[in-house]
Amino acid sequence: MNINDSRRIIGGLGVICVLLTVATGAARAQTREQLENWNTPVEPFRIIGNVYYVGASDVTSFLIVTSAGDIVLDGGLAQTAPQVEANIRTLGFQVSDVKILLNSHAHFDHAGGLAELKKNSGAQLVAMDGDAVLLEHGGRGDFFFGGTETFPAVKPDRMIHDGDTVSLGGTTLTAHLTPGHTRGCTTWTMTANDAGKDYNVVFVCSASVLDGYQLVDRPGKPPSYQGIAADYERAFRVWMSLPCGVFLASHGQFFDLTAKREAQKKGAQPNPFIDPKGYRDYVMGRDEDFQTELNRQKADP
Repeated sequence: MNINDSRRIIGGLGVICVLLTVATGAARAQTREQLENWNTPVEPFRIIGNVYYVGASDVTSFLIVTSAGDIVLDGGLAQTAPQVEANIRTLGFQVSDVKILLNSHAHFDHAGGLAELKKNSGAQLVAMDGDAVLLEHGGRGDFFFGGTETFPAVKPDRMIHDGDTVSLGGTTLTAHLTPGHTRGCTTWTMTANDAGKDYNVVFVCSASVLDGYQLVDRPGKPPSYQGIAADYERAFRVWMSLPCGVFLASHGQFFDLTAKREAQKKGAQPNPFIDPKGYRDYVMGRDEDFQTELNRQKADP
């Protein structure tokens, strides 16, 4: 999602409304199809080192395997949780070995499956302070969606802040607060070793500005939340500062998941997921989109 093709989520049934179409019955049918496309099952696989893909076709979920148990980042939709669990087992691991759950941000398509995964694994949920309350309330009170796009509520066991780390079995992930898309939008980083070489892995939260986000304070149009534009600017500074060898994110479309996996299956070398240029291009492109929308809103009478 970006400014040009972002989708606003409406309705209590999890139907995603494409913002560039009118909300007719035909449009709703199309958006249900889009939602299904996001959540189509795919075969799990190893990305690099101890990092595995266990998510759906577009809503992502990652398994990080360690000697002391495993970590799962993001639960997808509520309907994605069974897929994530099945994918973990397909890879030869056990759901009961998942000790820690992480979240990129508290939207229904990334946090929806966390409650089920937490119940079935017994894992500890770790969440950024800016999104922890939203997780606990199942998305109710979101600055944009209000109470329309809810998901099964899940209470974090540990609340973290910018720069905090999560460690398990010799693997450490660092939480970087990259707010804007949500107040607590969290980009996670870690080092993965593959064939004796270390790679900086970046799991991007989301740099998208959803259509309808109000970035500036105009008469009769208050910002979506106070400081949202400054938060986005902070987030882009953080993203631009992060060293990245392996680019991953909350949606597969952000990092060309499907194309890279197909290339990987055909034996492409080097590993297609090693993509520092793709990371830079993504960040710079989304920053340009953000600046364009910010300037448009500033010029809007």
